[in-house]
Amino acid sequence: MTRVVELVEYAPAVSLALPDGVGRALAAGDVVDAAPDPYAVGRWVLRAGSKVGAVTVTGAGVDEPVTVRVTPKVPIVRLFFLLGYSLDPAGAWRDGEVDVAEHRDLLPALAHAVERQIDRALRQGILQGYRATEESALVVRGRIREAEQVRRRFGATLPVEVAYDEFTTDIAENRILRTAVERLLRLPGVPRDVRRRLLHQRARLADVTPVVRGQRLPEWRPTRLNARYHRALHLARAVLDGSSPEHTPGELRIEGFLFDMNKLFEDFVTLALREALRGSGHTAHLQDSHHLDEAAAIRMRPDFVLYAPDGTPCAVADAKYKAERSGGFPDADLYQMLAYCTALGLREGHLIYAKGNASHTAHRVRHAGILIHQHALDLDQEPAGLLAEVEEVARRMRID
Repeated sequence: MTRVVELVEYAPAVSLALPDGVGRALAAGDVVDAAPDPYAVGRWVLRAGSKVGAVTVTGAGVDEPVTVRVTPKVPIVRLFFLLGYSLDPAGAWRDGEVDVAEHRDLLPALAHAVERQIDRALRQGILQGYRATEESALVVRGRIREAEQVRRRFGATLPVEVAYDEFTTDIAENRILRTAVERLLRLPGVPRDVRRRLLHQRARLADVTPVVRGQRLPEWRPTRLNARYHRALHLARAVLDGSSPEHTPGELRIEGFLFDMNKLFEDFVTLALREALRGSGHTAHLQDSHHLDEAAAIRMRPDFVLYAPDGTPCAVADAKYKAERSGGFPDADLYQMLAYCTALGLREGHLIYAKGNASHTAHRVRHAGILIHQHALDLDQEPAGLLAEVEEVARRMRID
């Protein structure tokens, strides 16, 4: 039996009766903000931040596993649109193009979507390709690695150190898919029917070597030959690149899957702005490094800097996925944008939020003449409307 704790991203903190070990594990895993309740023994105050998904804590001292599930405020289908656009802006996934079925929680929906895309990718058979292989063999195949033969065999004839290109299914694309399947099968909270289908996909990829946790994933290039794999690979990378706590603080084990909505929103906004400004003659740089001071001691990295054809900065923007204060947006963001504009020599800057009381406000800084725009994107609307709002921000940047 598993106890389930339901939280909502950026919702008010709640006080719950939890074993101290579980509370400490959640705090150490940076899953949610967790601290002992100062007014009640045996209770912990939990508050979800920008990370959404689910984790489970098990181990010694825990009578029953505890699953903490953080629900995003945006609908699951909209989250998948943001994710799909961030992974592949040129082929943005609209609602329905990545099937999440009836699932309303992140992990079940993600597992279902990955399995369906893998099934679609493998429907015409498993992709094969050439893989560079080096090994010791009793027969010559390919070319002899002469330096390695001398170093390891001291002139002996056999075995032979050879290198050759092997035509196999054990290529980067299939290894990424197999590794994503293995990862999902280890996570708690995957529905039984989805788990059964994932086991079927693992059997289809039985001859493919999964990547050991901690090793770098193999690189792959989109080509005409692997076009049917593209969506499955993008989703698989999202599974493997996501924030996935899996460690053992003390005698407890915490494992699960989390998306950081801060990072997801930032990726979507910056890539959507770049796409909206494509063909304007300007160049967009994401997370470009600059310095605030003349001695170049204080580094700053705006999310988005637009450069004119002559290479000078002409616009700057920062994406902020966070809850606004009751009276408006956080003042600290204005100070940060003021620093960006001052260091880059710009008269205007743009802050882009995930929500707000108004779609656009602006503040002119006294004695500086700098105008800071604050835009709010409505993530609850359909993708076409959301992209139209981004294009309006891009239009303002072009005008400025």
